[in-house]
This record gives sequence, C-alpha cells and structure tokens, in this order.
Amino acid sequence: EESLQMWDLNKRLEAYLARVKFLEEENEVLRAEIQSAKGSPAGDSWRVRYEEELRALRDALDRAFREKCTAELARDNLYEEVQQVKSRCQKEQAAREEAKKQLSLSRKELEEERRAQIWLKERAVQLEKEVEALLEVHEEEKAGLDQEIASYSQSLESFRCAPVAFQPVEVEDYSKRLSEIWKGAVETYKTEVSQLEGSLCQAKENLWKAVEDNHQSQLQLQHLEKDLAGLKARKEMLEESLAQQWQEQRGEAEKFQLAMEALEQEQQSLRVQIARVLEDRQQLMHLKMSLSLEVATYRTLLEAESTRLQMPAG
Repeated sequence: EESLQMWDLNKRLEAYLARVKFLEEENEVLRAEIQSAKGSPAGDSWRVRYEEELRALRDALDRAFREKCTAELARDNLYEEVQQVKSRCQKEQAAREEAKKQLSLSRKELEEERRAQIWLKERAVQLEKEVEALLEVHEEEKAGLDQEIASYSQSLESFRCAPVAFQPVEVEDYSKRLSEIWKGAVETYKTEVSQLEGSLCQAKENLWKAVEDNHQSQLQLQHLEKDLAGLKARKEMLEESLAQQWQEQRGEAEKFQLAMEALEQEQQSLRVQIARVLEDRQQLMHLKMSLSLEVATYRTLLEAESTRLQMPAG
C-alpha cells in the first residue's frame, strides 16, 4: 500500500515537475518578450507604428481642419456670390418689369396712334365726301345761275330796252361772292387736308417710334432673359458644387471619425491585452510559488521516506 502511494506520489510529482518546467519555460519566454517589448526598438514597433499612425491621423485631421476652413471660406464666398446673383436677378427682374411696363405703354400708344390714324382716315374720307358734296352743290348753283342769267337775258331782249345796270352788277357780285366762298372752302379744305397730312405724318412717326421702342424693348427683354437664364444656371452650378463640397467634407470627416474610433478601439484592445499579459504573469508567479512549496513538501516527504527505508529494521 505504501509502495502504491509512493508510486502515485512519484507520478504526481513528475506531472507537477513537468508542469513547473513548462510554466517556467513559458514564463521565461513571456519575460523575454516583455523585456524585448520594453527595451528593444524592434519590440516597440507596434508602439512606434501606433504613434506614426496617430501622427499621420493628426496630420490628416489638421489637413481636414484646414480644408474645412477653406471650404467654409469658399462657402461664404459662394454665399456672397449667390447673394450678389440674387440681387442682380432682382434688379434684372425689376428692369424686366419696367421693360414690360414700357412695352405695355408703347402698345397702348401704338393702339392710340392706330385709332388716331383710323380716325384721320375716316375724317379725310368724310372731308372728301363733303368737298364732293360742295362741288356738286356749287355745280348745281352755277347751273341755276346760268339758267337765271339766260332767262334774264331773254327777258331783256324781249323788252328791247337798255340793259338795267344793277342786274348784271348783282349777278357779277353774286358770282364773285360764290367764287370767293368757293375759294375759301377750297383753302379751308386744303388747310384741313394739310393739317390731316401733318397729323398723319406725325402719327406715322409716332407709330414708327413706338414700333422701334417695342423692338428695342423686346431685344432688351430677350437679353435680360438670356442673362437671367445664365445666372440661374450659374446659381445651380454653384449650389451643386457647394453641396458636393459639403458631401465630400462630410465623408472625409466621417472617415476620420471612423479611423479615430478604430484607433481608440485598437488602443483599448492593446491595453486589455497588456493587462491580461500582466495578470497571466502574476498568476504564473503565484502558481510557481505554490508549485515550489508543493515540490519542497514532496522533497521533504521523499527524504523522510528514504530515511525511513534506509533505517535498520530494529
């Protein structure tokens, strides 16, 4: 029974010794790794790499900040340009409205000139009709006077007496008066016709000016519409570029934020790994001490057992 116990103890001692040897070797390896990590520059590669990456990220963050400042300045400049474009659009809109008002006024004047021209044409036709009527009346009166003169001459021949002096004088006066009336009517007609022709020429000139002003207003309106379309296209292009810059800046900021979070996670994982390695080392130290105590106990037992076996039977 004691031999079996000793054999079991020897097996356990061999297992403990093998375990202690393995743990000591692993402890030495870990110690060497920790010393190399602490002292050697090759061991500090992860720290150097981490510092380099952190420095690169800081530089990238500074560049991103500068780019952000530049983008903000560009945004402010674009905002000022947009405001200027808006003010110019408002001015052009006001000019367009003014041109429309002038165009409507020109159209009204043109309509009035057309109406005046139509009225003048109607008035000229009416005056021509009146002149024709006056001519007809004059011809009729002249024919009546001729008939009266012929009848007076026949009556004078029948009486065979000296011609009365006052009757031819009256006829001549009457004819002179009719001729003067006719000349006055003709002069009046000529004066009215000349006035109508002058007003017609003036109306034509006003109409031509109105048409020319309308054409100029249309050209100016087309030019303003082209400028407005160009300004709208430029405004849309500036807004698109501004939105694109904002999106790019936001994407870069998100990328830098993700990289910083990844580095922080990596730093946290490295801290956890270092703490775990230190904890494992402390546990190994405690295990080594307990195994050393157990080995010393087994050695004492083995020495006592060997001393007991070597003693004589008595």
